[in-house]
Amino acid sequence: MSKTKAQHDRSANSDTLQPEYDFSKAVRGVTAKRYAEGTNVVVIPADILDVFPDAATVAETLRALAPVLRHQRQISTKNG
Repeated sequence: MSKTKAQHDRSANSDTLQPEYDFSKAVRGVTAKRYAEGTNVVVIPADILDVFPDAATVAETLRALAPVLRHQRQISTKNG
């Protein structure tokens, strides 16, 4: 890639923010801690992505499975 082409690509991509967005008073990372406390990131293995294509599907499945796991936990605690 020539220097001229590289400079053109950089300048074409540098001004994509719309003028009506004003971040002059923004604070970087102000919500990062709160976000991290309420979020768990799980990597879904490729071989089951067809079953769990998005976060909503994962959440729905876990909510359905949670009562079974809680019940098993109670049984093992009583017997353990």
